[in-house]
Amino acid sequence: MSMQRFTGLITAITTAILIVTGFFAESNVNAAEKNVLFIITDDESPTLGCYGDTAAVSPAIDAVAADGMLFRNAFATTASCSASRSVVMSGLHNHRNGQFGHQHHYHKFASFHNVVSLSLPRVMQRAGYRTGHIGKYHVAPETVYQYETYLKGDGRNAVGMAEKCREFLTSKSDDRPFFLYFGTSDPHRGGGNDKTSSRELKPNLFGNKPGRGAFEGVDEVFFDPAEVVVPPFLPDTPDTREELAQYYQSCARIDQGVGRLVKILKEADLYDKTMIVFTSDHGMAFAGGKTTVYEGGLRVPMVVRDPYQKNRGAKSDALISHIDITPTLLDFAGGLDTKKNAPKDMLNADQFWKKRGEAVKENRNGNKKFDSYHGKSWMHCLASPKDDHHDAIFASHTFHEIQMYYPMRVVRDAKYKLIWNIAHPLPYPFASDLWAASSWQAQWAKGKDAPYGTKTVGQYVQRPQFELFDIANDPDESTNLAASDGHKDVLEAYKAKLKQMQKDMDDPWIMKWDYE
Repeated sequence: MSMQRFTGLITAITTAILIVTGFFAESNVNAAEKNVLFIITDDESPTLGCYGDTAAVSPAIDAVAADGMLFRNAFATTASCSASRSVVMSGLHNHRNGQFGHQHHYHKFASFHNVVSLSLPRVMQRAGYRTGHIGKYHVAPETVYQYETYLKGDGRNAVGMAEKCREFLTSKSDDRPFFLYFGTSDPHRGGGNDKTSSRELKPNLFGNKPGRGAFEGVDEVFFDPAEVVVPPFLPDTPDTREELAQYYQSCARIDQGVGRLVKILKEADLYDKTMIVFTSDHGMAFAGGKTTVYEGGLRVPMVVRDPYQKNRGAKSDALISHIDITPTLLDFAGGLDTKKNAPKDMLNADQFWKKRGEAVKENRNGNKKFDSYHGKSWMHCLASPKDDHHDAIFASHTFHEIQMYYPMRVVRDAKYKLIWNIAHPLPYPFASDLWAASSWQAQWAKGKDAPYGTKTVGQYVQRPQFELFDIANDPDESTNLAASDGHKDVLEAYKAKLKQMQKDMDDPWIMKWDYE
């Protein structure tokens, strides 16, 4: 055999071995590192098996948690869809980014134009990522929160949505890593009521198909109302249980979508090159949850798998907030200036709009610069699960629907939680879908003294100026200590903390301390 043929044979054998072992597999060669899959659901509390919920069917999310980290103390800043999503995508509280409430219909709230300098899709693109979006968007202006690729899918079928993302996730035509924003519509209320219920007040379907139908590709999980977990802020009634059964079904459908996404990543050799973040915009759509600043409204799931971390199955008690998401993902991407707490490659917003010839004469910034984030990266918590993060979190709710003006401000740490109901002389305004909910209407019909979770119906509707809770010993917020003689010093101390946080976060409502 000639030396040339011998060398060629050795090369062929070596190549064959490498192909068999996967060294030259196309998916491995072309797959970019440090991808980001961000999953955000609509109105979901931490009702997952990994959070100890005994009713939930969430094996896919539980598996991600077991292979990553679970944050026990993750909070939205406001329990309203558009306002919360603007925080997620800007790293700024909604009172600062300008999106005070809903974007859709006649509500028409929108962020300031100059938020474009800090917005999540914009900064990820400038950090070298190809950006994609599927599902619920619900923020404005579109140019501020602009993604390169918009995919279409049924927000009620996370499995189908995942399949719609397959090509984007596995594309070899672009060597940049991907950032995909995956927003389900589940488990938001919708789809009408379950007319098969024997109760006078019919439960909402929470997006489930009537008559125990199933979405394509989904193995629907049906729940027995007797076996669901009723959270402390809700009344344990047949009406509540029937609605919770529908809610849990909607959540189980999301889990199957997460499972499909993980399968797609693994098949493409991307699972160990992709950070997965799973969260919700805020808590479940029940009175006492959504639109409130009680724990049921603000506490959210936060499950993170960073394949580049050595910790697996870790749990963190650090206080983290939705304002942290954008700076954290940008930090993971290598695009965060940690000293300035801002993008390294900062877009000059004024030049951007001038060049486009848009919004030139508009109020683009609220008379303040957008030069840093309110939040901060919690990447260090992934590396060191025992690390702390925020000493306290701040929450700031003003609107949901435009008719629902009821500003509330909150400071919460590991010991106490103070709620300032700024418009406390007014009755608490309801979101239209929560007012119509059978779980609420059943108790409302019984009168103001009827129980509703740890409160009465009357107490839920007419609130005091201040609500102070010993959150360490009273996590269900059952006892308001604001009028307690033994807690006067605590009340004053937390009022001072709240004022300082309002000052730090540029909250215009700080003037209400003097004017009302």
